[in-house]
Amino acid sequence: MVIRGRVHKFGSDINTDDIIAAKYLNTTDAKELGSHCMETIALDFSRKVKKGDIIVAGRNFGCGSSREHAPVAIKGCGVSLVIADSFARIFFRNSINIGLPILELKESAKIKEGDELEVNLAKGEIRNLTQNTVYNAQPFAEFMRELIMAGGLMRWLRKEKVKN
Repeated sequence: MVIRGRVHKFGSDINTDDIIAAKYLNTTDAKELGSHCMETIALDFSRKVKKGDIIVAGRNFGCGSSREHAPVAIKGCGVSLVIADSFARIFFRNSINIGLPILELKESAKIKEGDELEVNLAKGEIRNLTQNTVYNAQPFAEFMRELIMAGGLMRWLRKEKVKN
């Protein structure tokens, strides 16, 4: 699976309340949540995102409460991938469960706002087309790629049930 998109850059310790404010947790509609994604720290973020864009951040992305709404909001606004130095453990799991790919990359600081990336999840290869550089992250395991391709854990389970 190859993802190509423009970078939206964030710092470290972006918590789930930054990603989607608690006042919007009365819905699970991805588009509605996406329309408010990151608005407490970047008011116009959801209006600037184009389908397929990529978030790049520092360490501990998705820290805070364990709400699944955060990765749903990111995916709902059109973001196709999140790359960060590190992720909060529950955010990592919630992202995979809802079909949002994420990659850990310690050199994320070298990637700039607006850079164009092409990412091969199977290889863990991140090509910065703007800077003409290549980074290597831990590739997605085959099972995790299956979950992402299916659209998340629940969709994967339904697909597997049909097979059997």
